[in-house]
Amino acid sequence: MINHKRHKRLLKLLDEREHASVQQLMEWLSASAATVRRDISWLAAKNQLTRTRGGAQRLEQKKKSYTLSSETFQNNAQQNTAAKRAIARYATSMCNNGETIIINGGTTTFMMAEFLVEKQLKILTNSFLMAERLLVTSDNEIILPGGKVYREQNVILSPFENDVAQHHYAAKMFMGVYGLSILGLMEADPLLIQAEKRLIGQAEELVVLVDSSKFQRKAGLVLCGLNRVSTVITDTGASDSAVQLLEHYGVRVITVEPEHVDPRVVEASAMSSHDYAAVLESGAYHHHHAGLNS
Repeated sequence: MINHKRHKRLLKLLDEREHASVQQLMEWLSASAATVRRDISWLAAKNQLTRTRGGAQRLEQKKKSYTLSSETFQNNAQQNTAAKRAIARYATSMCNNGETIIINGGTTTFMMAEFLVEKQLKILTNSFLMAERLLVTSDNEIILPGGKVYREQNVILSPFENDVAQHHYAAKMFMGVYGLSILGLMEADPLLIQAEKRLIGQAEELVVLVDSSKFQRKAGLVLCGLNRVSTVITDTGASDSAVQLLEHYGVRVITVEPEHVDPRVVEASAMSSHDYAAVLESGAYHHHHAGLNS
């Protein structure tokens, strides 16, 4: 293995496991003890890891100024999964073949990918994970905007007005938000606000996907007022007062019953597209889903 590739692999292993012995790294990297020790010394000198007695551990990362303040995709994906999957299923049922739609990055909207497999749509999304998944599993036409990839939130955002996204008009935009209140849709990061406002302006109908926990969350930034929202899809855990508030502002509210989520579905959702494609080719994915639906 070439040095830089091995170094990258070693750091990735430490990110996943926090610390490792020389022996463990020898096995994982298929390298000799001398090579592993040289790698540790080199990376420690570059301040990319910390040497320990008999091994190495990852460096404590300070929060960088350019990261988004919103929560990570991985953390959000593990919250309220049963409700999110039911919401995503219903949202997909609103899509008509031949339409152009916008899907904003987020864990609830990402779950739409599973149900979009049989659709024939033009989909503009700033979620590179969703784009990758749909390219593997479906015949939908996928459009990605330009910009910087924020790995932790799984989105592509650009601070510039001039972007490929501005040339696409959509019948519907599907999005999740940090919180929802009488003030409107709430977000936690100014860069998200900037990018999402541009996308909202290019859709005729704004459909918001929020599990019931989002009604209790407050954030300091208002994305848009409730008057811009056409439909909110939430779960049956939403309070009557929250539903009535939305309806008072002319928002159509759909409540869905949370689904049972088989752990295998969550596991499949987290696969890389390479592994996911292998599962599809083997036929195991279709067999698995037939079993779940029976």
